[in-house]
Amino acid sequence: MTFDSLKAAAALPEIFISLAACAILVLGVAGKKNNDTACYWLSIAALAVTATLSGMDFAAGTVAAFNNLFIADPLAKLLKIAVCLLSAGAFIYGRRYNRARGIFTNEYYVLGLFAVAGMMVMASANHLLTLYLGLELMSLCLYAMIACYRDDKLASEAAMKYFVLGALASSMLLYGMSLLYGLSGSLELSAIRTALAGADHNNAAVALAVVFIVVALAFKLGAVPFHMWVPDVYHGSPTSTTAFLGAAPKIAAFALVMRLLAGGLGDLFALWQQMLLILAILSVAAGNIIAIAQTNLKRMLAYSTISHMGFFLFGIASGGAHGYSASLFYVLIYSLMSLGAFGAILCLTRADHESDRLTDLKGLSARNPWVAFLLMILMLSMAGIPPTAGFFAKLAVIQALVRAELVWVAVVAVLLAVVGAFYYLRVIKLMYFDAPEEQPEAARAEPAPLDARLLLTFNALGIIAILPWIDGLISLCADVIRRFAI
Repeated sequence: MTFDSLKAAAALPEIFISLAACAILVLGVAGKKNNDTACYWLSIAALAVTATLSGMDFAAGTVAAFNNLFIADPLAKLLKIAVCLLSAGAFIYGRRYNRARGIFTNEYYVLGLFAVAGMMVMASANHLLTLYLGLELMSLCLYAMIACYRDDKLASEAAMKYFVLGALASSMLLYGMSLLYGLSGSLELSAIRTALAGADHNNAAVALAVVFIVVALAFKLGAVPFHMWVPDVYHGSPTSTTAFLGAAPKIAAFALVMRLLAGGLGDLFALWQQMLLILAILSVAAGNIIAIAQTNLKRMLAYSTISHMGFFLFGIASGGAHGYSASLFYVLIYSLMSLGAFGAILCLTRADHESDRLTDLKGLSARNPWVAFLLMILMLSMAGIPPTAGFFAKLAVIQALVRAELVWVAVVAVLLAVVGAFYYLRVIKLMYFDAPEEQPEAARAEPAPLDARLLLTFNALGIIAILPWIDGLISLCADVIRRFAI
């Protein structure tokens, strides 16, 4: 058997990150007991190198490798770079938090790196088996990362809930994939699309396969009515893990939806479009309305995530290059905002206090004005208020809906976005207009590490600083979608 080195090089980022994770695992086991700091910095370096490898030959064409199990195209490369950078950001934000709670261990970062490898495999999947392999590698690592905080009952409960419902979603996805295999005779996404190109949409087997696939994806995305795990997992997980969970896996979710629905089931668009529209409307409505009643900041951001996943699905349901590129742009901006929001919580957290209640933000502008200012920018962006990147992300999705002649859906999306602005503005009101419930001396947080503070500054100000290049980023998203391999 001949070995095509050029095609194998397409998987170089995945190979490197996997080897790096194995090396860090061995270092942690065989090295000294106090080498966790070295493992942390090696993990950051591994993510930086992997992002660099992923960006090499970005403008090159599509390369298929390993008998078409794996594909490297501009979309996959862009998603991999985003996953690596967001994961590194989550690690930096969570370093002090993990150290204070006894989860600053090499195993934690090894699990994170293997989760990144799973996300990257999903981004390049051209086969149902590859897609499922990447999904389960990511999911299993996330379950374990949540459970790493063994002294906390909420974390153990969150890990168990996530595991049980994740297993349920995976079983549904597997059943849907088995039906697709029976209908098409192939596991390769491009072959499935060719085989089902002329399929009768009234065929019960085809409809059943699509329903199982969409339900499984809705579970993974946390879309209503399959969202029950999201608030409990976000709340119960260590905040450092919640930051990781709320950012990088959203990029992987886009890859999963694009490869499976837009790629393999692209010709059945009319069949799954209506399902996605229903899921999207329910998600934006329920997420925004229930978030208003929350008193815990992490739970509020969890319901916010549900609503943002609804906007993400609006873009996918719009179809075509404009809809998919709008969805890609939205998920990139949202992941950046989510990382920054949880990063702000981590910068405020003390060793003996989580700082994750809304009341903890009262009077924040007086005792920590810079973090309050940065969090205000992030909240305004999440609400979609100009001049922030979040506004342009929502605008791109609305324009895609109008272009797809789904004007009534666009109107509903705008109205629900206005409802959602309430709880984001409430956070700003608490920080700037309410007096703290405790004395400032007791409420003052320990200074966050310099790297975390600098990252939060770059993260939040980037939401506005990116505006001169916003057209370029939108064009980049449109270009990689136009060159979408399948």
